Amino acid sequence: MLQRLLFGLVTVLGMSLVGCAHSPQQLDPNPKLNGTINPVGQGQPVVVRVVDARPSPTLGTRGGLYPETSAVIVPSAKVIPKLQAQTEAAVRLLGFTPSPNAYNAPQLTLTLAELKYQSPKEGLYVTEANIGATLKVEVQNAGKRYNGRYGASLNQRFGMAPNEQTNTKLVSDVLSDALTRVFRDDNIGRLLAE
Repeated sequence: MLQRLLFGLVTVLGMSLVGCAHSPQQLDPNPKLNGTINPVGQGQPVVVRVVDARPSPTLGTRGGLYPETSAVIVPSAKVIPKLQAQTEAAVRLLGFTPSPNAYNAPQLTLTLAELKYQSPKEGLYVTEANIGATLKVEVQNAGKRYNGRYGASLNQRFGMAPNEQTNTKLVSDVLSDALTRVFRDDNIGRLLAE
């Protein structure tokens, strides 16, 4: 009887210690353009490119007892095609036609410059995270050029360590916010329409 009790106690203690260690999370964010966009084009072709300029697919760590094992990762192959699709959708809403090889057409390049996830370093438990995204835009048309930088951030507090699904939603929200800020900039549509 005593052996069973001790075994049960050791099992419970072991499981609670394992709860402090987090395995890496590979997120698959789904950024969405929010709000309305005023159309200014008349169907003109625009070459749209989206590139990943982050130094690493790792956003940061979730902290906890073993922060080195709790990396938050967003691979380029998971996020860039979705950003490309949303950027092309925004260009259509602006009244233009995304065209991959249009000769002499205006060009819009969206760059994912930064995506970060930071948790406090001290403490055994993950209680909050700061998530940030920075997008850059370069528009070229008829010898003119426009550059913009757009950021979004979020501070989220947790009662318990966030799972992959929660973190995916948080990163998606921040990316969506940054993307929406890009296309609320009237200078982009104005230069494309010249």
